[in-house]
Amino acid sequence: MVRRIIEIDPEKCNGCGACAQACHEGAIAMVDGKARLMRDDYCDGLGDCLPACPTGAITFVEREAAPYDRQAVEENQRKAAQPTGGCPGQRMQQLRREEPADPSPQIPAASCLGQWPCQIKLVPVNAPYFQGARLLIAADCTAYAYARLHQDFMKGKITLIGCPKLDQVDYSEKLTQIIRDNDIRSVTIVRMEVPCCGGLELAAKKALQASGKFLPWQVVTISVDGRILD
Repeated sequence: MVRRIIEIDPEKCNGCGACAQACHEGAIAMVDGKARLMRDDYCDGLGDCLPACPTGAITFVEREAAPYDRQAVEENQRKAAQPTGGCPGQRMQQLRREEPADPSPQIPAASCLGQWPCQIKLVPVNAPYFQGARLLIAADCTAYAYARLHQDFMKGKITLIGCPKLDQVDYSEKLTQIIRDNDIRSVTIVRMEVPCCGGLELAAKKALQASGKFLPWQVVTISVDGRILD
């Protein structure tokens, strides 16, 4: 049947996951850092996801689609309500840690933050500290999940932090200005393993491409229990 249904533009999607949260039917999921309509029969065509999208990536179209299946949606909602369901980034986990065996006194760690502010939304696009800088673009949660973020990643770099899921903005335009208009030497992206962090990685990659510069760059992924995955 031909009916009204949503369409997601992958070029505009920043991977924040806000639409997936807003979709009560579970029709939208995050795949490879992008929002995707998973099943036509889960989409009721009401568009609760449209106002949640910060980049305007979602629109209505009229096309051939399976009819909305309320029974299938309710079954999917029951499954999602189980403890293992829901967004991986919000799934509850208790992380058990071993106390350090070394009883020797600990030397207080020094901060390696090289500038203020450090939030992507607050930092200016032009600043003296960007000249000749090695840039670190890090997800907010990485500082809490990975104990040595300061020493291993922030040291000697200018640090910008953000969370696309909470800020619900597309960082790529501002990051493009920072990289394009300043003497940036390299870019390191540190993200969490959860899907919503794909929005940060995607924004940084888009900014590197849009800047017109060829810079050394790398992506490092941190697990929720504090390990480097790649």
